[in-house]
Amino acid sequence: MNNIQQLHPQYITDEDGNKISIILPIIEFESLIEDIEDLAAIAERKNESLISHKDLVKQLKHDGIV
Repeated sequence: MNNIQQLHPQYITDEDGNKISIILPIIEFESLIEDIEDLAAIAERKNESLISHKDLVKQLKHDGIV
């Protein structure tokens, strides 16, 4: 999901018209959850050291993966 305009929310309001809940199509909800999980994984790994593509390929070949 790239931006809020791609969502198709329906709002539930209280008796005063204040938005209190939202309904989303399940496909949009699942996409948002996937995005959140991806961002959490990125945040968890932000302090990991980086490796060059060349070194990665070398390591994969050494491990017999490639």
